Amino acid sequence: MTQLSAYESKYPNVKLTRQDGILEVQLHTEGGSLVWAALKGSVHEQLGDAFYNIGADPENKVVIITGTGDVFCDSFDMDATIPASGPSPYYWERIYKEGKDMLLNLLNIPVPVIGAVNGPAHVHAELAVLSDIVLASETATFADHAHFSVDAVPGDGVQVVWPLLLGVNRGRAFLLTGQEIDAREALGIGFVAEVLPEPQLLPRAWELARMLAQKPKSVLHYTRVALTRPLREKVERDLGYGLMAEGMAVLARDWPGDQTSE
Repeated sequence: MTQLSAYESKYPNVKLTRQDGILEVQLHTEGGSLVWAALKGSVHEQLGDAFYNIGADPENKVVIITGTGDVFCDSFDMDATIPASGPSPYYWERIYKEGKDMLLNLLNIPVPVIGAVNGPAHVHAELAVLSDIVLASETATFADHAHFSVDAVPGDGVQVVWPLLLGVNRGRAFLLTGQEIDAREALGIGFVAEVLPEPQLLPRAWELARMLAQKPKSVLHYTRVALTRPLREKVERDLGYGLMAEGMAVLARDWPGDQTSE
């Protein structure tokens, strides 16, 4: 049995706050908006383990995932993403495991999850939009600027999530073009449930969480299991394949020599 005291201070990029069984998961970089990184010890490594412990803690009845400041996540720390020596099969072996852990452990959290998108979500927005209820600030925009637009295969789950949310054709175009979708359009499409002024975003998330937390724990648990099963099934089937494709392209792109000679 996992208890909050065992993991609440474990993750440098994840601030955890719980009240009345509601766990707020706030992503950040040194207290400011999250800047994505992928070296060992970075947020990429932390999240899978954090989601595992959150899911294993029986005191969590509802989870809120949000960002910090006026941005959810829209940039990389490039010095903390690719090793100075360049990517290697061993680097990608770690990325592959962490990428699977991150999304599968998120979907395996056995209680309702609310995503509160506090601003631009252009890097790993799937962490929020995979929530059962997605709330967005009026300033929020959604895009995938972490993959194809920077010469990476969109294979670490985004190739599953966005075609499901947007439809097969628009989802593929979204990933290939780096298109940004604002909060109002996201509401019209249906992958956001409510759009609110930024000061009202977290209070509304907590209001909904308190309402959900009144339900019997077994109802919360089995409802979450039932609602996420199709997502978990598809992500589990396709995520590893996509990560391997992404890794092959990264290694081929950075391999020395003339690729055309092979």
